[in-house]
Amino acid sequence: MRGLAAALLVLVFAGYAAADEKRLPVPAMSIRAGELIREDMITERSFDQNALGVAMFVEGRQALVGRMARRALLPGQPIPTNSVEDPWTIARGATVKVVVEDSGLSIVTYGSAMQSGAPGSLITVRNTDTGVIIRAIVQPDGTVKVADGS
Repeated sequence: MRGLAAALLVLVFAGYAAADEKRLPVPAMSIRAGELIREDMITERSFDQNALGVAMFVEGRQALVGRMARRALLPGQPIPTNSVEDPWTIARGATVKVVVEDSGLSIVTYGSAMQSGAPGSLITVRNTDTGVIIRAIVQPDGTVKVADGS
């Protein structure tokens, strides 16, 4: 009877311990800052929910694959949500096409990106002709559109 009670206690404790764990995607290898994350770079690992603390970690592989590491990611460690970003469309120092549109009028010039950026991000660009620094929004096609008020 004691053996049965002990076995039952072990099963209940194992079920309780499993309920307190959370499976998170983690790097299977070191991932450098700026590197695109591939499916084969990610594995999963169980963590005690109490050990995770209050930080926000990426909870699914789909939120990682195809994105870029903002900092070095270490093998087996949970990945904070602010450690990955969409890949850059424009790299710092690249020559970009700058588009200004207002009331049906469109002006195109070229500038030098002073920041890297993904589509939708606001970056600073130096106009190559005048040297004026403007703020522009990165477009999916690699151009930048001058933000209102720049």
